[in-house]
Amino acid sequence: MIPNLLRRLYGLYALTLAVLVLLLIGAPLALLMPGLRQRRWVGRNAVHVWLWCVGTPLRVKGQERLPAEPCVVVSNHASYLDGPLLMAGLPWRFTFVVQHGAANWPLAGRVIKAMGVRFVERESKRAGAAQLRTLIRRLGQGESLAVFPEGTFKADPALLKFHGGAFLMAAHAGVPVVPAVIRGSRRFLGDGQILPNPSRLEVELFEPVHVSGTDRASVALACRLARETILRHCGEVDGTHANAMEYPSPP
Repeated sequence: MIPNLLRRLYGLYALTLAVLVLLLIGAPLALLMPGLRQRRWVGRNAVHVWLWCVGTPLRVKGQERLPAEPCVVVSNHASYLDGPLLMAGLPWRFTFVVQHGAANWPLAGRVIKAMGVRFVERESKRAGAAQLRTLIRRLGQGESLAVFPEGTFKADPALLKFHGGAFLMAAHAGVPVVPAVIRGSRRFLGDGQILPNPSRLEVELFEPVHVSGTDRASVALACRLARETILRHCGEVDGTHANAMEYPSPP
């Protein structure tokens, strides 16, 4: 009884501080910043400040494994908090790629647009292919991307099938893929949760995977290698019986 009460009190405290630090202070301040680098700096540090205040500071490991050149970071997806956590764990130069529906979220949609997030359409193959071509050009121009290749998350603690778009982009742009693992976020704010739970939060980056070619087999191999790394280190089970990849339309 008492532990449940304490968890509920912690959740109310953490949620209250999230509204204060992230929504009432961080979001308006980010929107007021004149440049993309400054807006992302505000966003990253607002997340760090909030987590520190609620007693769950974010630990980031393996940043030295990030290449100096452009790359694509791919991460597991387990909670509503994964985007802010990965943003806080990566340098400001990373642009996040998310599904187009997020652009319409109240307030949050406006903020992530200001953060330079790129949106992709998964329901229309023609629109998706055009967006992939745009992202490949941006990688070629020196931009780095961050992607959640599962595309979604569920309540069950399992790594889902990967979409292949991130790996296809990396192949055509000739850049490496860096696997990343987020730990503790499912317990902290998983599917269906309103109040956060106390949890240790970590982001860890692993050795880059290089895509050997733009053919289907090479892209699928890079996807499998990155997924195996993430599965080995995320602490969750395989959500598929095979390391299947949903292959997107060629750019």
